[in-house]
Amino acid sequence: MKVPFVDLYAQYKRIQKDIDDAIAAVIQQTAFIGGAPVQQFEKDFAAFTGIEHIIGCANGTDSIEILLQSFGIGKGDEVIVPASSWISTSEAVSAVGAIPVFVDIEENFYSINPVLIDNAVTSKTKAIIPVHLYGHPADMPAIMAIAKKYSLIVIEDCAQSHGAAIDGKMTGSFGHAASFSFYPGKNLGAYGDAGCMATNDATIAAKARMIANHGQQGKHNHLMEGRNSRLDALHAAILSAKLPYINRWTNERIQHAIDYGKRLQAVTVPVVKENYKHVFHLYVIQTNRRELLQKKLNNAGVDTAIHYPVALPFLACYKKYGFQPTDFPVAYRYQSQILSIPMYAELEEAQIKYIADIINTF
Repeated sequence: MKVPFVDLYAQYKRIQKDIDDAIAAVIQQTAFIGGAPVQQFEKDFAAFTGIEHIIGCANGTDSIEILLQSFGIGKGDEVIVPASSWISTSEAVSAVGAIPVFVDIEENFYSINPVLIDNAVTSKTKAIIPVHLYGHPADMPAIMAIAKKYSLIVIEDCAQSHGAAIDGKMTGSFGHAASFSFYPGKNLGAYGDAGCMATNDATIAAKARMIANHGQQGKHNHLMEGRNSRLDALHAAILSAKLPYINRWTNERIQHAIDYGKRLQAVTVPVVKENYKHVFHLYVIQTNRRELLQKKLNNAGVDTAIHYPVALPFLACYKKYGFQPTDFPVAYRYQSQILSIPMYAELEEAQIKYIADIINTF
């Protein structure tokens, strides 16, 4: 049996008419840059998240960087980030001239450990960027309490947590602002790079929108130097077509995770905190024999991946800081243990059983 890591074509086939109609409408209207498709998606996504201002942009990395700029964070400032994430989280900090300060993650939950944040705060600290890694929310109540204590800005990295929640409150709505990625493989994905910024602060929203559109406030009225980071209308239309299905797809992911959890033995499976909604962007197991298991799965036709093989502090680009394994023991240990196995809404029960049987036999 062949089991892809993610099957975007299977998703397309389920809602083919919706997607085709959305693309055709954009072409018929020749509304390729901005306009109604982007405005409609921003309105739709605001309703979904409960966040007042949604500003589309080119990708999730840009969204973090633009939000940092919008809050005036730059040279000489420090921003606290988790030791485990995709590099976008930390490189956006460096891109505005600030310094990423890494903090180790929680055992089993992969997100930044709030208990360790206190020791990372200095007089130069201006913000915290928690990442809801793999779809499980970071401990936002604790993080917001720390931010309040030190008067810090919180920008949530929601690239992997569309629809995740704590006590019914969605990720992205806890902090001062949030970044979303709509990369094709995300739970809500476009057909290319796409992203957005989200905030309830009208002033920050206006500044972020201005930065993303060449610093303009109205055509040719450049109040500042900005950049070209726009959400393409085609992607916006596709996202609007997909959005009505996100809750169903999320429930299917959760059910697949339950099925995996019941079947899998001799590996560590994901756990979920009480009253937390994990949306399982990725299904990540742990094993001390990762390479051998990955090879066995791949040989059996099961695609796998490692998210992420090197924790952020140990990447070559951060070698200058001289970090040691003892500085981030949890993130360092997980580097050699984590393995992502197939997880998407269209996954079939027979495929889950096939994968679980291979792992259990191994």
